[in-house]
Amino acid sequence: MVLARQAAAGDGVAIGRLLRMLTPRLQSVVRAIMGAAHPDRDDAVQLALIGFVQALPAFRGECDPAGYAATIAVRTAVAARKRARVRESRQEPIPVEGGEARDPVLPSHLVEAQRRQEMLRELLSALPTEQGETLAMRVVLGWSLEEIAAHTRAPVNTVRSRLRLAKEAMRRRIEGDATLREALEVEP
Repeated sequence: MVLARQAAAGDGVAIGRLLRMLTPRLQSVVRAIMGAAHPDRDDAVQLALIGFVQALPAFRGECDPAGYAATIAVRTAVAARKRARVRESRQEPIPVEGGEARDPVLPSHLVEAQRRQEMLRELLSALPTEQGETLAMRVVLGWSLEEIAAHTRAPVNTVRSRLRLAKEAMRRRIEGDATLREALEVEP
């Protein structure tokens, strides 16, 4: 906490130490939300670190600096996935000769698991921002409703409502898409 206060006061050495301490955690959060192979993952980590440094003057020490940084990383990763989704929707798909490309090194069950994870990440990025961030904090970071409320400065009932709306929206998307239902092994 002392290091965070020093960093918030503009101490460059403290900022550097704090960033070195937090970088692995932020990389983990961003990887969980974006996927290990997402081309914008490293950029999102950098943006999260920059966002954290820029937000330090507003840090009041009411929570753990790692949690504060993780919240920023969640928001950054969700926003980066949304931007990538929009960008990809504007591009024409490039046909792959011979059908869908698969990694020949991975067993089929791992390829299928990666495919399901990517589908869930896409569903997450399609949610309204507040709902997606809240669901990511709950599922990816494993935070309680109270922890999410503290980090987002939203009442617990608002957090509960955002989670309910996010789950309902995802359920509707999955139920309305036979491909998603089959891939995620959800009964109609």
